[in-house]
Amino acid sequence: MPMYIHDDERYASRETFPFTHSRTAMAKNDSSKQSDLASRREASLITPTDLGAKASKNIAAGMNGILADVFALYLKTKNFHWHMSGPHFRDYHLLLDEQADQLYAMTDPIAERIRKTGGSTLRSIGHIARVQRIKDNDADYVDPLDMLAELREDNITLAARLREVHDMVDELRDIATASLIENWIDETERRTWFLFESSRHGDKTGH
Repeated sequence: MPMYIHDDERYASRETFPFTHSRTAMAKNDSSKQSDLASRREASLITPTDLGAKASKNIAAGMNGILADVFALYLKTKNFHWHMSGPHFRDYHLLLDEQADQLYAMTDPIAERIRKTGGSTLRSIGHIARVQRIKDNDADYVDPLDMLAELREDNITLAARLREVHDMVDELRDIATASLIENWIDETERRTWFLFESSRHGDKTGH
């Protein structure tokens, strides 16, 4: 039995199918262009280094974790500085302001070291929140001695994590990063010491 093709079917055959094919091809081209653009953007941020791609990636991951923790600890220190109260207000207020300045001073060298070794670093508050391990404190009120104790523990944690990253970069023969970390460990231990002694000073029992 003969099959008849109506005019509208011929039109669909000539117009619809080629259009669908063209649209698929355009989508593939767009996807290819986006992939190429992403690759070029990434390549333009890669700083030449003799450390190698794998080492660069590991260093960036370790140091970005440190950077996020430093930003988190900086903001918590400023939070407690702003909300300090009580009979030792002036001493604690000034101490925390000084320590916050030390923490903030660490951020640029950390980020620049990551870039020097071929990596990319943190880009936003949201990025910091996704990477940080030191916890925020959003309480409406924190007792002054509890502030000092919490910051003391956070600095102890930061020192431990600095040592972990130091061991890693030392194995990768990244001497410059290891040297910076050694200085930051010393500064972090000093903050811990001052927080500990200040909390003893504020404790009425003397213990």
